[in-house]
Amino acid sequence: MFDFVNRKKRVVQVIMGLAVLPFLFWGVESYRNMGDEGYVAIVDGEEIPRREYEQALRDHHERMRAMLGANFDSAMLDSFEVKNSVLERLIQQRLLRREAISNEFIVLDSQLIKTIRDVPAFQKDNKFSKQQYEELLRNQGLTPTIFESRVRQELLLQQLLDGYSENGFAPKTVAEKVRYLSEVQREVSQSKIEPEQFLSQVTPEEADINAYYEKHQTDFHLPERVRIEYLVLSLDEVAKNETVSDEAVNAYFAEHQDEFSQPEERKASHILISVSTDASEDERRLAREKAENILEQVKQNPEQFGEIAKEHSDDPGSAARGGDLGFFSRGVMVKSFEDKIFSMQLGEISDIVETDFGLHVIQLTDIKEQRRPSLEDVREQIENKLKLQMVGSVFGEITEDFRNVVYEQSDSLQAAAEKFGLTIQQSDWITRNSTEPFIIANEKLLSAVFSDDAISNQRNTEAIEVKPDTLVSARVIEHKPAAAQSLMTVKDQIIEKLKRQMAEAKAIEEGEAKLARLQAGEDADVSWGEAKQVSYMQSQGLDHETLRAIFRVETSSLPVYVGAANPRGEFNLIRINKVIEPEPTQETKLNNFNRQLQQMITQEEVSSYLAGLRKQYDVKVKQDSF
Repeated sequence: MFDFVNRKKRVVQVIMGLAVLPFLFWGVESYRNMGDEGYVAIVDGEEIPRREYEQALRDHHERMRAMLGANFDSAMLDSFEVKNSVLERLIQQRLLRREAISNEFIVLDSQLIKTIRDVPAFQKDNKFSKQQYEELLRNQGLTPTIFESRVRQELLLQQLLDGYSENGFAPKTVAEKVRYLSEVQREVSQSKIEPEQFLSQVTPEEADINAYYEKHQTDFHLPERVRIEYLVLSLDEVAKNETVSDEAVNAYFAEHQDEFSQPEERKASHILISVSTDASEDERRLAREKAENILEQVKQNPEQFGEIAKEHSDDPGSAARGGDLGFFSRGVMVKSFEDKIFSMQLGEISDIVETDFGLHVIQLTDIKEQRRPSLEDVREQIENKLKLQMVGSVFGEITEDFRNVVYEQSDSLQAAAEKFGLTIQQSDWITRNSTEPFIIANEKLLSAVFSDDAISNQRNTEAIEVKPDTLVSARVIEHKPAAAQSLMTVKDQIIEKLKRQMAEAKAIEEGEAKLARLQAGEDADVSWGEAKQVSYMQSQGLDHETLRAIFRVETSSLPVYVGAANPRGEFNLIRINKVIEPEPTQETKLNNFNRQLQQMITQEEVSSYLAGLRKQYDVKVKQDSF
């Protein structure tokens, strides 16, 4: 979809959590009054406090929870990749802030005020509402001072990056070439030579088996393993045991009805005739004539709107879907476009609407009225929220007590289990790199479990926060050191590996022989599959190497044959039957494609810029950050 979201609105939406305002819990560490909180990284001498990192991680979790709803699984976010991406974001903010300050960028108060006032979530009856603004921030756990400071910082960084978004440049000839390569198609037929057909024909020699074992002994080492028992103390589990009165639920519902209401949403399709901002008068006239012609077509045949959009719309994201933009509420699209849609009747087709993107013909296809659920619809949700609020105020004390019990009575988890009403769980064999179960697949916890003290003395580990508001303490109950497996133990595995390698070699050998005969104009006894059209954008299941072979070969005389081995060890024989040239590009479509290419170039330039800043400034990441 084209970018209808206003950039400055997006700045605030990022800070507010993707425009969703979930109840924010500050996590275990925030309850503890720590004098020396530690740090996770240092950027040009400035520390990034661990508490800030952990809060950013919790914010990320809450955004995902709000987005995914019932499908949210916090364990899936407890990975190195997620944690590292959150830390990288904080490092990049520090780097950009250093640059912005050194280049004397500033954010005027008037800019800050306008940005905040323009956010739909802070408006009532299309006007900024101070009461609504402060209430939403309060629900988010923010004060206006803190929030405005964050918005100011984001706007400061945006100024620095705007130069890239405004100056990204793709020569017209390059855009045309890239567009051509993305749209040109080739009709091909395929025949696969699979290694499975050769497995019964190959048998590895004993000498080869022995040699493989000697060369790959590290592959057959069993790593150090332990079985553990463990306790999990989490805010959610503690909250489940609380009770909330009907009076409290009723009062919360009465005071927060707006929190549960769903705004009106509308679903629309559109046809975009792109007009660049620097278009000449003639180009603008031709674009309007085209839009008027399309408008006449769809008004005469409204049931054909989708097909006409596929053929004529310059919006690549929605054109393939018949112009469908899906459901959206106010505050998402650009104002003139949005105002028109929210003034239309169901099924109505608009007159031509002009935006910075060009000219639009719009069809309103569905309406979801504003929904205000009943108390019973949201009772469970309110109860859970109130329980979390109740427990949240004392959870820090509970976790501190839990830490003390597992430390002071370190020879068993039983005392802690009884005191906090928890169940002792047991794992299967795990290694230092285990990824399951998710709750214990935490680098700090695994490091503690495999420490000399935990293994030799079978003492409880300290209580470790494995994810926001969740602590685990574990105890080793069985240990097996690393050990080499004998040749006899792994011989069958080696035989299977070698047979597969030999079969793949035979498949490639036969494939290359058949390809040579085909290219020489000889019969190769090949059964071809049904012809299909492929492009760089639509590979039809073909791997990258095969696709490259198809588009690199000379096609002046057809058919032509190519071949390539794929990652599964199969050999793909390909017959190219014909080349399907793309339709000539209209100027407006090429301009639209050029803008997309410029966005890609801009993203690459920003990535390179950030990489350069990282080299320019001294950045140190603490080894035990995760």
